[in-house]
Amino acid sequence: MAKTSIDLIDEVDMFPYAETDPDAFTKMNAGLYTLVWRDSQGTYPIGYILDRVARELHQVPEEVRGEMECDDERKTIVLFQEHTEEQRTRRAATLADYWRKNGTFPLLRRWRDELWPVYGRSGELLFSMERAAIGLLGTVRYGVHMIAYVKDDAAPHGIRLWVPTRARDKATFPGMLDNTVAGGLMTGEDPFECVIREADEEASLPDDIVRNGAKFVGNVTYIYITDEGQVGEGGFIYPECQWLYDLELPNNVIPQPKDGEAEKFDLCDVNQVKADLAEGRFKSNCALVTLDFFIRHGILTDGDDPEIEQIKRRVRRDIPFPDQAHRGEIESSTLRIIGGNKAVLAWVSLMWPRASGNTKAHGGGEEL
Repeated sequence: MAKTSIDLIDEVDMFPYAETDPDAFTKMNAGLYTLVWRDSQGTYPIGYILDRVARELHQVPEEVRGEMECDDERKTIVLFQEHTEEQRTRRAATLADYWRKNGTFPLLRRWRDELWPVYGRSGELLFSMERAAIGLLGTVRYGVHMIAYVKDDAAPHGIRLWVPTRARDKATFPGMLDNTVAGGLMTGEDPFECVIREADEEASLPDDIVRNGAKFVGNVTYIYITDEGQVGEGGFIYPECQWLYDLELPNNVIPQPKDGEAEKFDLCDVNQVKADLAEGRFKSNCALVTLDFFIRHGILTDGDDPEIEQIKRRVRRDIPFPDQAHRGEIESSTLRIIGGNKAVLAWVSLMWPRASGNTKAHGGGEEL
């Protein structure tokens, strides 16, 4: 059966909504602890820890894990309260390495030697942690996605998109379709510079073409839940924030595989992309980014899809933790206990949208 746009959104924005499915939301939260952080203003949430991770934390020697506060009634955990970011990052590394060496979580078999950031509500870096391990804490993950396209008056909607096929030997989502360029954002890395790096490494796109032509067009946010078949271990909660860029390419600039991430690049018209989406050939978050591209470019409208307003809301979901795309713009946060003090519901009211770092459109163009 062909997948609808909402089907595709459901496959990436998977954490239940309290407003529309309170029973599923309560059930989900019953299996979670909330990782909380303390600062001069009080306590606030920064991540979701599964019950099975919480149990393993109790088994880790304190000299490895550091001091931990666990409130089983409120289902909250406090970790990594050392005085400096450097000390906290070292502590997180010690814990992750301990679990890796002991084979505690299959998730850690895909160790990347990349540090990913965890930010506080004022935009400060709290600590960094190995990319493969940070999912154990359920903190916000960051990345960049860029869709490159060419103008073609003869094509439907006047454009064609450069669509890569992921390498068949990739550990995650092998052989699926992707966005032209995409990658994770490491600690200290500027989103725009990350796009330029990934564009060279994945698609052989020249620095000057990307630097002068790529336009920042906003962020998407969603909460993914891992699947064992794709990432090695199921059920982990991944709140994600992606910086999006569009790049119009001239006809004579053709993306080419370079680092082995992509098997090939195809120049596809909109109808072909729609067919591939309906067949489920796109990696899940890349499908979401592509739908956002279609909405922004007037390809997907109210007349095409009666669920478009829901799609717009869900590709820019409020995440209940601080994220770098909205630093300094948190208006309020409320932590309330539901379900007989057995689950934590964290709500953060955010102003949307905002970019971080490079907020203007690059290459002199306007944001779309």
